[in-house]
Amino acid sequence: MSCEGNTNAIDLEEKDIHIWDGNGSSDFLDKRGLSHRDEGDLGPVYGFQWRHFGAEYKDMHADYSGQGVDQLADCIEKIKNDPNNRRIIMSAWNPANLDLMALPPCHMFCQFYVSKNIYSQLDLNADDQVDTTKNELSCQMYQRSADMGLGVPFNIASYALLTHMVAQVTGRKPGDFIHTVGDAHVYLNHIDALTEEIGREPRDFPVFKINPNKEHIDAFEFSDFEVVGYVPYKAIKMKMAV
Repeated sequence: MSCEGNTNAIDLEEKDIHIWDGNGSSDFLDKRGLSHRDEGDLGPVYGFQWRHFGAEYKDMHADYSGQGVDQLADCIEKIKNDPNNRRIIMSAWNPANLDLMALPPCHMFCQFYVSKNIYSQLDLNADDQVDTTKNELSCQMYQRSADMGLGVPFNIASYALLTHMVAQVTGRKPGDFIHTVGDAHVYLNHIDALTEEIGREPRDFPVFKINPNKEHIDAFEFSDFEVVGYVPYKAIKMKMAV
């Protein structure tokens, strides 16, 4: 949804993804002074800023093709053609649009970094055994506000997925995801649930698979991703703070 610039929460709801249900409801939009919006219209949130930064937001039904700055496309172009660039950056924080958003961005800024093997730049003898094939793409994200119970686990998974996707379409290997948090907090009504969660014994990590035939960021579909061997515990319910 973010990669395509979609701002319609109902499209996620139809896929049984309910992370935006509370913030996209009519009641919540009314409280934000956005009563003129259709239910589910989140305004110029993350995906809109990633793909149309600076464009004038109308509603979730409008066609924004060619409008604003496509930050994601710019990052991909730099990773491919100028990997040493220190400005491979994508920002969701647009002060001019904050009052138009259902919720101002919590994870607001990320920077991509392509590994540079220093040995490949040195004058080495042919007999020296040096791995110059690392070619990894890493991503660092800054999060101003971090709900440790509900938001952060989803944010980690989302940016790890984004790093995999961008790495694939740029011919890189996925490297590290670095998560920097400004304000980390646990809500009072999450304490019991998180106490139960941290008492659980971790299980083996599942394997993530992505369709290797997709070469463009806009070509990915929901069916291109698979998680194999995921054996979760029973879900622990936590209510979102509003």
